[in-house]
Amino acid sequence: MAAVEYKTVSDVKGPLIVVQKTKAVMYGEIVEIRDSSGTLRRGQVLDAYKDKAIVQVFEGTTGLDTKDTAVLFLGETMRLPVSLELFGRTFDGTGRPRDGGGDPTPEKLLDINGQPINPSAREYPREFIQTGISTIDGMNTLVRGQKLPIFSGAGLPHNELAAQIARQAKVKTKEEFAVVFAAMGITHEEAMFFSRSFEESGASERIVSYINLADDPAVERIITPRAALTTAEYLAYEKDYHVLVILTDMTNYCEALRQVGAAREEVPGRRGYPGYMYTDLASIYERAGRIRDRKGSITQVPIITMPDDDITHPIPDLTGYITEGQFVLSRPMHRKGIYPPVDVLPSLSRLMKNGIGEGRTREDHASVSQQMYAAYAEGRDLRDLVAVIGEEALSERDRKYLAFADRFEAEFANQDETEDRTVEETLNLGWSLLSILPERDLKRIDEKILAKYHPGAKNG
Repeated sequence: MAAVEYKTVSDVKGPLIVVQKTKAVMYGEIVEIRDSSGTLRRGQVLDAYKDKAIVQVFEGTTGLDTKDTAVLFLGETMRLPVSLELFGRTFDGTGRPRDGGGDPTPEKLLDINGQPINPSAREYPREFIQTGISTIDGMNTLVRGQKLPIFSGAGLPHNELAAQIARQAKVKTKEEFAVVFAAMGITHEEAMFFSRSFEESGASERIVSYINLADDPAVERIITPRAALTTAEYLAYEKDYHVLVILTDMTNYCEALRQVGAAREEVPGRRGYPGYMYTDLASIYERAGRIRDRKGSITQVPIITMPDDDITHPIPDLTGYITEGQFVLSRPMHRKGIYPPVDVLPSLSRLMKNGIGEGRTREDHASVSQQMYAAYAEGRDLRDLVAVIGEEALSERDRKYLAFADRFEAEFANQDETEDRTVEETLNLGWSLLSILPERDLKRIDEKILAKYHPGAKNG
């Protein structure tokens, strides 16, 4: 379709412009907007009617007017240039270089909205991804092809955790592994932190970064995760990489959705967010997975900063419906100086059981995880009891569970930001902690596994 230019802008509102008397305009079509000074901006058709189009402008609408603004409809959807030259590079939210380097030579131009995946072509996620973080690898294992969000709060170290996962994540086979990192609405200081973290660790050569800063247009945040996932799909399904996609912060993404919805004067849903936010989030999260007869995979770790630490807020609530579990960061644990402050009790990985065990991690993995979870939960309950009756009233058995909970947080959950534990080290640490408890209480562990791995059994 030939490009057509219009000078019929009737309204400029927030990040949107309304163009009248249009013909054959399609949803998602890319446009070029030229202001009165001749400066070009890019946009995308958000809604198309018989003779009217609503366009969201990526660079913002400051300086645009209804008299001199010209809009050129290009007749095609937004496409992202992809190639293996993207590794080690940093781009803005729409795929333009942010690191001072030139444009990469594209091998292909791919639609940023991706291709629909036939559900029957999906392969069930089964393989383990090692992050080097015990509360994840040991208790809530990440599996290739899974989407597993981190629920955090303002002031909690989710950026540090995201950077550590990006640096340390690996598969336990010799297959190719890559990380695509997408940040939305972050500060310049946070962007520098991520860049420095990746470069100093040497991990930057396997990472592709898409960074949308807080002072960049909010509309660009809607494009950023889709650009990142388009790159991930190219690497996974055409170059056979196993790709981990980290998306931070999805709360900023949803705020951008709300801003656009308000500019369109849509009827708001819960707490002012668009009623279609569930569908929109699903269009991002469901691009994770494995496809039959393709070697690569896409695993997603979205990060959500929960407003007021409210897990029932629409963003974490809707995310939880779509994804397969969650890591929950705890403010009380953070105040104790524990890093990463992952609270394993409300955390969950629904696909964990299929990604661990003999041939993947170790035969005792599930048993150790379940027994530690039960013991830590009992120890946490005893802390509440101690606050009422005092520790002197506890039995000897209760004191052991209380000690287990304290050591679990201090030794198992707590680790340095640069500490990269193997899954074997994590499981051995788990056995060391379980040796505190009476052996007769370890009822969730098979007798053969107990005899093989329990420190007491080894010592005769």
